[in-house]
Amino acid sequence: MLSNQLHVGHKVAGCVLFLSFLHIKFAAGSSGRDSQSQDDMHVIHNNQLDLREIVFVIQSQSNSFHVRQADGRRADLLKQAHSLTEKAPLVLLLHTLSDNEGDWSILPLLPYLSHSFGKNSSWFVFLEEETNVKLTKLLQVLAKFDKNKEWFLGKSLHDVESTIIHHYAFAENPSVFKYPDFAAAWALSIPLVVRLANKVRDEPLKSDFTIDLKHEVALFIWDGGKGPRLTAVPELCTEPDDSPQALHCATTLGSELPMCGEAVNKEDIFVAVKTCGKFHSERVPVIKKTWEKDALFLEYYSDHADASIPTINLGVPNTERGHCGKTFAILQRFLSSAVPNTKWLLVVDDDTLISIPRLQVLLSCYDPSEPVCLGERYGYGLSQGGYSYITGGGGMVFSREAVVRLLNSGCKCYSNDAPDDMVLGMCLNALGLPVTHSPLFHQARPEDYARDFLAHQVPISFHKHWNIDPVAVFNKWLRDDLRAKPSDGLHRGSKTEL
Repeated sequence: MLSNQLHVGHKVAGCVLFLSFLHIKFAAGSSGRDSQSQDDMHVIHNNQLDLREIVFVIQSQSNSFHVRQADGRRADLLKQAHSLTEKAPLVLLLHTLSDNEGDWSILPLLPYLSHSFGKNSSWFVFLEEETNVKLTKLLQVLAKFDKNKEWFLGKSLHDVESTIIHHYAFAENPSVFKYPDFAAAWALSIPLVVRLANKVRDEPLKSDFTIDLKHEVALFIWDGGKGPRLTAVPELCTEPDDSPQALHCATTLGSELPMCGEAVNKEDIFVAVKTCGKFHSERVPVIKKTWEKDALFLEYYSDHADASIPTINLGVPNTERGHCGKTFAILQRFLSSAVPNTKWLLVVDDDTLISIPRLQVLLSCYDPSEPVCLGERYGYGLSQGGYSYITGGGGMVFSREAVVRLLNSGCKCYSNDAPDDMVLGMCLNALGLPVTHSPLFHQARPEDYARDFLAHQVPISFHKHWNIDPVAVFNKWLRDDLRAKPSDGLHRGSKTEL
């Protein structure tokens, strides 16, 4: 991994650059608000922006579905650019830039981006695979900012209450700190990228864990007040494409859960619930009241056999933390003749709230013949050669092929109480198998996420019963048919279904 040196061995397949003799310029103030602020937020002078001064970075992933999504986004950007000028911008696909696992966390990649593309550029614009861009509008927005100064632009999110996923930062006033919604796109001016790149080169990144990247990037840039805060840009939006509110937007989102054909059949998913004796009467009844009926094949695995549930004792003693021994026993059982032969394995905790119908829709986009490991991605030691892993509380989804490769590799727990999700991450990293991220899985409760972040999602899972009514949370956020729309669970408080 990158520490004090530039990335080496970077690939070039992820970038596209067309050269010609034409260019297009956009004058500052050609659209947007009529008034200019009295600080230096908007450039008063005749600032002009050339299309080629922008480097787009699509935060892509190596799974085949996500590659198709990213290729489509790149093609759309280039098509729009071609309609304006024959000199197209540079469009990079993040997953192709190198083989370094930590690149998705952005910060270790900054020295490479600065060194390779900083000299002839003014902006880096980062976007997700599903972010729709109106290129002309985006150029007009960027032209309002002085490209010679440090800018950190995005759609602003903030916490309503201090949250575990942000390490309870700003506990006295959580809403004071703003961080970007990556789905709306976010931008860094080249002077800021250059300074941040030097900082990454000179100072090792401090955090061992990468949990909520957008918050951690904003903290790194702010640097305790030494760097710029996020500047909220109203034209960077997460409104649906067809929304009347999207008319002023430079970026928009689709309005439904991704679907790539018919939803996966219930018969194709085996569900494994990890529990223990002390939670049989407290947590298991919640599952039975909420989502158990949507799973055709489901087993509860415990340290105590209870015929009334029923639970299965895998012969692994309960541990207060980790549960690695139990999870690997589940993987082995999944490949045995003791359970139905299914294409997908879903492993959840007994306090996971999940929508099986929505998972069926999402899995239509993934090929079970590939080694797919899907869920909410965290990272450990990514700047020092670490690894990614699917955090267990939000649910871990494995294709049969992934389970076969994991167990055939000889990967094992170093102890029964080792953290199962992290051990699996180490194993996958050693095998060179990708961890595929979906922001629709959540390790924490709805209260732990920014409201505007959840407003454009059709969530698949949440985790933890702490200080909530889990049945009410399920009914508000997760109970629905196969084709839910975003936002309803947040903005229609009196409604119990999405």
